[in-house]
Amino acid sequence: MEKERKLKNEVNANGVVEKGDFFDPAAPPPFKIGEIRAAIPKHCWVKNPWRSLSYVLRDLLVVLALLAAATHFNTWFFWPLYWVAQGTMFWAIFVLGHDCGHGSFSESPLLNSFVGHILHSSILVPYNGWRISHRTHHQNHGNVEHDESWVPMPEKIYSKLDSSTRILRFSLPLPMLAYPAYLIFVMWLDFVTYLHHHGDDEHKLPWYRGKEWNYLRGGLTTVDRDYGIFNNIHHDIGTHVIHHLFPQIPHYHLVEATKAAKPVLGKYYREPNKSGPIPVHLIKNLVKSIGEDHFQNADQIRVLEQQQNADRIRVLEQQNSDWGGGTWHLDANQWPLTCSSRRDDAHSRSSSNRGPANSQQHRAAVSTQADAS
Repeated sequence: MEKERKLKNEVNANGVVEKGDFFDPAAPPPFKIGEIRAAIPKHCWVKNPWRSLSYVLRDLLVVLALLAAATHFNTWFFWPLYWVAQGTMFWAIFVLGHDCGHGSFSESPLLNSFVGHILHSSILVPYNGWRISHRTHHQNHGNVEHDESWVPMPEKIYSKLDSSTRILRFSLPLPMLAYPAYLIFVMWLDFVTYLHHHGDDEHKLPWYRGKEWNYLRGGLTTVDRDYGIFNNIHHDIGTHVIHHLFPQIPHYHLVEATKAAKPVLGKYYREPNKSGPIPVHLIKNLVKSIGEDHFQNADQIRVLEQQQNADRIRVLEQQNSDWGGGTWHLDANQWPLTCSSRRDDAHSRSSSNRGPANSQQHRAAVSTQADAS
């Protein structure tokens, strides 16, 4: 009886289960993006070009110091250490160029473009092409039809992959070694960007399609991470939720902005696990996610996890009893898409056969929502 009382009236007006042990992160949030914006202090939006340039100077001095050390010692023992350390700093350089692409480096488009080209060209990244593709990612984050970053493939494509392709793509550490001869720092790029969009500790992160997606819901599918001593080195790139919602905020204000926004976000903000000096705890998340999150499972369209589904049914059944009976039907259109490696038997394949949204309507909607952010 006590458990039944806890389940009673746990679904609020927005369909969000807020009490007890269950929370549905895919339910429409009870707040708007303007409320998050209003909670962030005004000074967090200020872009100081001199402060931004000071981080460029700091990183370049470390890069030159590492290069001088490698030239001085020049031994087989030191070079592997140099590769790791310098790759880490190249990732820091990449993040600063990334800020230039977002326009959070300064208010001057000319300065942003100049610095961004210099920084990214120095690590062999095509700045302008990356800037355009990354903007597409931000405008479509969490949209399985239009996003371009770590999107799970359709199951019908996954099922046709040969065994060697599956091993190379989904067996660690092979995916992290895709481009080591081209960019040493790519392992950081893959590690960080993947974990910002996959591998949550408690729930599968939802992916949306069609009218189920909007800019706010997509942004809330991202995850903050604690990288220990690398947080400062990598310019707080781990504060990813607020960055995705408001990419124009400079990196040196993201921690404060996140702290201010958390009361509004509530349970939609996933507090990152605290890291020691080296973020070894994230390896578990990476291994588990890459081992499971392979494709868009048509059998799990708009379902986060089987356990979540069962929990929500129990809540509705309890309310059904409280409200005098009748028959409850879960509307499949209310559930988001998730990715999985399991091929569970299901009875709802046909409900998932919906075509992509009209591209012109989608672009118009994205533009409106992005401008509003």
